Amino acid sequence: MDPLQESFNHHKQLKQEFVSNLTGSSMLEIAALSTIVPALIVLRHSLGFNDFLNTIGNSSKKNDGAPIGCRYWRVYVITLAIDFSFIVLPILLCFTVLAEWSHIFAICLIMLLALCILAKRFGSSSSESAGGQWPIDSVGTTISSYRVSMMIVTCLCILAVDFKIFPRRYAKTETFGTGLMDLGVGSFVLANSLISRQARNLFSMKWKTAILSSTPLVILGVGRVIFTAGVNYQVHVGEYGVHWNFFFTLAAVSILTSIINIHPQYCGFLGLSILAGYQTSLMSGLNDYLLSDERTVSIISQNKEGIFSIFGYWGMYLVGVLLGNYLFFRSDSSSKTRSKQWTRVKIWILSVMFWLLTIILDKHVEKVSRRMCNLAYVAFVLAQNFQVLAILTLGDLIPGQKTSALEEAFNLNLLAVFLLANVLTGLINLTVNTISTSSITALAILVGYAFVLSVLAGFAKILGIKLKFW
Repeated sequence: MDPLQESFNHHKQLKQEFVSNLTGSSMLEIAALSTIVPALIVLRHSLGFNDFLNTIGNSSKKNDGAPIGCRYWRVYVITLAIDFSFIVLPILLCFTVLAEWSHIFAICLIMLLALCILAKRFGSSSSESAGGQWPIDSVGTTISSYRVSMMIVTCLCILAVDFKIFPRRYAKTETFGTGLMDLGVGSFVLANSLISRQARNLFSMKWKTAILSSTPLVILGVGRVIFTAGVNYQVHVGEYGVHWNFFFTLAAVSILTSIINIHPQYCGFLGLSILAGYQTSLMSGLNDYLLSDERTVSIISQNKEGIFSIFGYWGMYLVGVLLGNYLFFRSDSSSKTRSKQWTRVKIWILSVMFWLLTIILDKHVEKVSRRMCNLAYVAFVLAQNFQVLAILTLGDLIPGQKTSALEEAFNLNLLAVFLLANVLTGLINLTVNTISTSSITALAILVGYAFVLSVLAGFAKILGIKLKFW
């Protein structure tokens, strides 16, 4: 090995072993964690600090000689700090030092959310009956909150997993099982599909243009390969393969969907057909090949997990297109209020159905496997994501704002925030021996890392910076 490469990452082998041969957590614990995150976001919305702080900022104009811009920055920073304290910090604590109490926290948050909904609704009943209106249609903001919650969890986990305070059962499983981090790439694919051009009935983009629009993802994938090889960064080969990575999977799904561009109502049938055919192939012997340690010199054998799992992710994406079109973008002749209510009910029903389907597939067909992206894994991703969406829709029952400053900042630059998180994760891993770090030091690093991400996202928002990659 090149001495220069070795100097970049002295503990590569130990770090690879630290995230290898893991079996995951229980589905019940994953469901509890998937309750905590959206519940915290909805409770944050119910507090309404944004309006309060904006009032302070406006009223201070009479007593403060500072420029308006400075006052706005001060109020915005305070708002971001409150959002960070109510959303990001509790999530980080529940994923690390307080992980053993996740079930209790989930129950307490749901009870608190129920009390908040009852208090807000009964408290607002008189004004509502007097002609007051509920907040603006929150379908769009609910989807945004869902995407931001997924990004916050992803950014926290990709660094936390390298420290001992992050439970090993939350890390990615080796072959079969349900780890929290197993949901990452599947959630990205599903989130993109729910609001994709296909789901919105937009077919104006030619397939060649669509393929070119995926070029940035390919470039990012190649860049990751070059970076990891250049600095001798730890890579778990069993995750995607030797060269394959997350960005290549997203690019492949995007390209395939663009080439076979069909109406949303037919996407579900095509997606289920692909998933059924792929699952049949897995059970007919393909899984033995994918899970074996043997690799030839061919590019397919070197990256067999990443390449073959594309069929699972593509099928999931197509199913997501149908669901997104059906729930969010299909015209409804009924009133907007009734349409919102039925959308909320449908999301809850789908969440329960997908959880039941996951349990059935896991027990009677094949265990959940993120590595192969089998049918049980697809159902698992759908169940978890629709559970998050379902809890977020409860925010419609509470009068007031439907978003926070932190969510708006993240939503403006989702991919940029993710890339920054990857860069910071790499730098921290190359400068800190994460697996031997004490719990206090690890928690301090994670809090600082999360705070930097939040602050930079907020500054980008207030400066009007929006990085669009495709």
